[in-house]
Amino acid sequence: MSGDDRLLSQQPADGTGPDGQTRAAVVSMLVDEGPMTANDIAERLGISPAGVRRHLENLTTDGDIEVAPAGFSKGGKATRGRPAKWFQLTPAGRGKLRHAYDDLAGAVLRKLRDVAGQKAVDEFAHERIADLVVDVKPVTESGSVIATVEQITDALTAGGYAANTREVGAGVQICQHHCPVAHVATEFPELCEAETAMFTELLGTHVQRLATIANGDCVCTTHVPVHPMTDGGRQPAAADTPDGKVLR
Repeated sequence: MSGDDRLLSQQPADGTGPDGQTRAAVVSMLVDEGPMTANDIAERLGISPAGVRRHLENLTTDGDIEVAPAGFSKGGKATRGRPAKWFQLTPAGRGKLRHAYDDLAGAVLRKLRDVAGQKAVDEFAHERIADLVVDVKPVTESGSVIATVEQITDALTAGGYAANTREVGAGVQICQHHCPVAHVATEFPELCEAETAMFTELLGTHVQRLATIANGDCVCTTHVPVHPMTDGGRQPAAADTPDGKVLR
């Protein structure tokens, strides 16, 4: 059993036991998939939703996971009745995870910087995000900031970032509920900076990174202004539009 399977305090000291193994499996899925519902986890593990909820309650009590913000959904899933709860890792929960991959990736980037200089690290970070959004059409081709934002979100989700969007005032926010490279990005913020620069390039407008998982926040949040600035120096609110709604 790997060190990752012993990351939770409530597991037996030797990492064995059905409860410890199940909780480790739950955390492993949240690491790989981002936020998930109890029913999704139960289906993947082949156990009852009630059994999964017991583990989720214990993980929540220990501060390892939390319920995602209200309104979160993934993959266009729609639910009838009361919205399902989506569970995600907390910064504390992520802090208990340390993969050998993170150590290796960090060592490689440090070596790259030592041998080829900071420019090589910056180029690597740029190429990495460029590969991730290679199929995203810039706003000059899509004709809509929202359309490009949605394509970016889909590309991020496909890359393991569990992303969605939400409208906020006169703009929209790209919310990444998971980061596969969070530990590495803590030491190399160039990875986050390259993402922000790429979003700006694709959207043709300045975007603002409000929070990052690598910096200890629960979600990576990027604000994208949708409306051009008015002559008065402010962005129009919903009341400025004919039907009182923010234009998409």
